[in-house]
Amino acid sequence: MKVYDGSQTEQESVGQPERKKVGIAEYAVTTDEAVLTTSGLGSCIGVALYDPDSNTAGLVHVMLPRHDEGEGARAKFADTGVEILLEEMERAGASRRHIEAKIAGGSDMLDFSGSGSGIGVRNVEKVRETLDSYDIPIVAEDVGGDHGRSLRLESQTGDLVVKSADQSDTRL
Repeated sequence: MKVYDGSQTEQESVGQPERKKVGIAEYAVTTDEAVLTTSGLGSCIGVALYDPDSNTAGLVHVMLPRHDEGEGARAKFADTGVEILLEEMERAGASRRHIEAKIAGGSDMLDFSGSGSGIGVRNVEKVRETLDSYDIPIVAEDVGGDHGRSLRLESQTGDLVVKSADQSDTRL
């Protein structure tokens, strides 16, 4: 049985890890056994960061490539979302030199640009560029296409499970 208390945290039955939901333009960091989840990734990107040495995991759900393209929370944008997630992970004890990234999303489900550079493609490019600027390697990814995704980041292992609308679960 699942119990939902109205916050962003859902506690499953006894013995199961805590599940923390990350909504659009939100992020979460954990150093315990929590499972971080997000859903509704179309053109949005889920960026999962993990430091195996400190057992620190973080997940951000970004919607747009650059902060100067709109207003809203820092986590809404690829450039500032990655930045704030990295800052919070370091506050929790992670070391930047040990952090690895896994990314998923960036579909162009409704590409009206006519140029092939819709928001999903631009989100992927900006996430890659931002992670590279912080010397954070991307060790796995599931990006592009024309289908939605949901993610589950298992904080004990750093495994990112991607549920896609067009295929079975993929473990990155």
